[in-house]
Amino acid sequence: MKVRLFGAGVVLSLVASAGVLQAPAAAGARAEPAPELPLGPPGLSETRTTTTLQPGVTLTRIVRGADAPALPWTVEVAVPGGETSPDPDAPPTALKDRASADELAGELRRDGFDARAEEVVTPAVADFAGGALGWRVRVGSFAVRSAADAERTRLTGAGHAGSTLYTGWDGEAGDRGPWRVDVLTVDPRRFRGSLDASYGPDLERRERTSELAAAGGAFAAVNAGFFVLDPRAGAPGDPAGTGVYGGRVLSEPVAGRPALVTEADGGSRVVRTVWRGRLVGPDAALALDGVNRVPGLVRNCGGTADDTPTARPLHDVTCQDPDELVAFTDGFGPRTPEGEGTEAVLDARGRVLEVRAPRGGVLPEGGSTVQATGEQADRLARLARVGERLRVEASLRDAQGRELPLSPSTSVVNGGPELVRDGRPYVTPAADGMVQEGNPSFYYGWMHKRSPRTLAGTDDAGRTVLVTAEGRDTDALGLSIPESAAVARALGLRDAVNLDGGGSTTMVVHGDVLTDPSDAAGERPVGDALLIRPRRD
Repeated sequence: MKVRLFGAGVVLSLVASAGVLQAPAAAGARAEPAPELPLGPPGLSETRTTTTLQPGVTLTRIVRGADAPALPWTVEVAVPGGETSPDPDAPPTALKDRASADELAGELRRDGFDARAEEVVTPAVADFAGGALGWRVRVGSFAVRSAADAERTRLTGAGHAGSTLYTGWDGEAGDRGPWRVDVLTVDPRRFRGSLDASYGPDLERRERTSELAAAGGAFAAVNAGFFVLDPRAGAPGDPAGTGVYGGRVLSEPVAGRPALVTEADGGSRVVRTVWRGRLVGPDAALALDGVNRVPGLVRNCGGTADDTPTARPLHDVTCQDPDELVAFTDGFGPRTPEGEGTEAVLDARGRVLEVRAPRGGVLPEGGSTVQATGEQADRLARLARVGERLRVEASLRDAQGRELPLSPSTSVVNGGPELVRDGRPYVTPAADGMVQEGNPSFYYGWMHKRSPRTLAGTDDAGRTVLVTAEGRDTDALGLSIPESAAVARALGLRDAVNLDGGGSTTMVVHGDVLTDPSDAAGERPVGDALLIRPRRD
């Protein structure tokens, strides 16, 4: 088992048992039993270590199933369409119909590989019926990864694509672990510091969570929302969904998806958000499509009705719209994106300094710009007259259309799917774009299988709870999304949402990165992070 150390001066209290767990109690108080995590069979070994980081802020580290026997490695083969597929030209994926999987497995066996076709069945959640997702093809069962890697190399030589996998990442209910979960709890009744989100020097660049924590003077932090990673999908680092920092809306929502709203005192809530924005001139107004993102590229979709292929949320997909109007603030970066179109440059009072075409250039100090592409370019050119004032109006609203009150102490970070609502598991992949028609392999890889996860929400006592689960390792299996919801509820969360996970999952305490990064390159630079800072006297 891996051992990690905290910074000097931190006092730890250990509570451990098999099946019955207790949180440390205050002097004279009776400790209440805490439910074990609903992972694997009941009664697995489970330890919890609780640390008080600051008054009102605790860290609980949970290790479940540390003594679990090792599971085998295997090679999962990409399944092509095949002669029996309804679409023989479909690209290879992890899951296909049974006929295609049986056909590939038979071909591999004839070539001397120990191949098998396996059906994948996923549990039902709030807005997805679950059931059979499809069939996968796997080769071999190996005690060590090196043997599985060697078999994958042999498969590649035979013209097949595949990946080496630890079967503990499959999400089978009978697995015995191990799992490693860290929990930060912030009690607004006792906490005297601040909880807020930070994106670093500017939105368009990425920083590691540990760097954001150090720069912000935070004693604890976790990574936050989804963000653009590929330059072909926009500006790397730009939030792919709601981003409110210091009460300012700097990134528009993926329409209707959940977000975590936090206040500086440590209070929080989960809200589904929509956005309305417009550019108002002396005698006309134009609807805005977005804030601080490359025009024409809508990461995770959920934009306006003229976006293609959809105006609905579609996770990890970049929708497009050639005719857009996007506002840029001084938080975006030193320069706005370049390309065809028109850009109105505004000073700090909203007065038009110049109208430039093509678009792209330096942001004026304290000022802003508005970029237009396609049919919107001529409309902006007619509205923006040098010397006159333009006003950007934007409001963030909940799913019922009520405007969210924002103050300088408010932060909002994007997430999805929802995990818990009103104290009950409530997982919403269909509403949030993780159910993709004709692509069950996406659901299989993103929802069904175990990965590192970052979760956040509010418990029954009104405390904010931030959770990371390590994964993609043999001593930390990670969580599926349904498992994430079950864990959140077991930790007492009344409402909870999934934040960015995978290689982004990071928790930092007193300058130490507690989570083992799952990326081979180490800790991943991210778009934003939630920071817990001490009181500034």
